[in-house]
Amino acid sequence: MIALDTNVLVRFLVVDDKAQSARAARLVDGAVARNETLFVSDVVICETVRVLLSAYLVSRAKVGEILDQLLKATHLSFRDVDSLLRALEAFVAGRGDFADYVIKEHARRADCEKVATFDRALLKEDGFLAP
Repeated sequence: MIALDTNVLVRFLVVDDKAQSARAARLVDGAVARNETLFVSDVVICETVRVLLSAYLVSRAKVGEILDQLLKATHLSFRDVDSLLRALEAFVAGRGDFADYVIKEHARRADCEKVATFDRALLKEDGFLAP
């Protein structure tokens, strides 16, 4: 199995660099043709969301759609897709960064009741508290 770095996943998604995007597409297409799975870490997903929002100015709603498709892709593997789907749902409905909701999911899996944060927007949501 091969793991994807953020820059490969972003090039595959945005196709803004002809040569690199083609190489990323060949990698993905080749894995699909061989019925292989590509691994995408939580960090790569968080970075991809941040890059799409900040560098490419993709709307939060559109990022949610893209991420939903990625998480349901049969040839992509994630450490815990259910946690990422819950984080995605919270991200689309909430005001925090996607990474904040992934942190909350990691904390939940570690049997933590809440995540301590200074982020005022998150303090209005379940699962977060002020230190």
